[in-house]
Amino acid sequence: MKYLLDTNACIRYLNGRAPLLIQKLATVPRMDVVVSAVTKAEMFYGAERSQTPQRSRQKQEAFFAQMVSLSFDDNAADYYAMIRATLEKRGTPISHPDLQIAAIALTHDLILVTHNVREFSRVNDLKIEDWEAEG
Repeated sequence: MKYLLDTNACIRYLNGRAPLLIQKLATVPRMDVVVSAVTKAEMFYGAERSQTPQRSRQKQEAFFAQMVSLSFDDNAADYYAMIRATLEKRGTPISHPDLQIAAIALTHDLILVTHNVREFSRVNDLKIEDWEAEG
């Protein structure tokens, strides 16, 4: 079983603000955890805007070096179009980065790890786990 970490999961892990997420991630083999280039872009942008850009970026790079990064490719573009059209017809759109992340998860049949269940649950057939939820 493979997991795709959403941007908020990465941020909260690196900030140490999600003990349940940190515990769960420690139990999953690193080869079963991936990130997307979209999440990396969002994280790197956040580092650039931080008060300590170099230190933030180094911390992020060390974390990301432990896992494979998946790109937004042509297959993901097809999923993106279908997801976006469906959500717009329903009047329940989500952000473009989240659309891309969801498309990557669907393309690779991954479980998306996110605390943003409310937004991602709008995407049909997307498997989601919230590792911060008490359970």
